[in-house]
Amino acid sequence: MNCVFVQIRCRPATAYRVADEIVLREIHSELYSTSGEYDLLLKMYIPEGEDVGKYINDHLLDVDGIERTLTTLTFKAF
Repeated sequence: MNCVFVQIRCRPATAYRVADEIVLREIHSELYSTSGEYDLLLKMYIPEGEDVGKYINDHLLDVDGIERTLTTLTFKAF
C-alpha cells in the first residue's frame, strides 16, 4: 500500500458535504478539516500495483464540491 496525502479545496460552503461523501466511500485512513489554502486533508492508502493518479481520479475527484486538490506522495516512514 502506498500512502498519499491529498489536500482538498472545496467550493464555498461545501466542505462538510464533501467530507461526508468521502467518509461514505470509505477510501480514507484519516480525514481532517484544515485552515489555510485547502479545506480538507485526506490520508489514504493506494493499493499496491494501482496507478496513483487513476485511483484518485476514479475514487475521489468525482465528489461534487471539490474544486482543486494537491497530492503528496510518500516514500518512507521514520
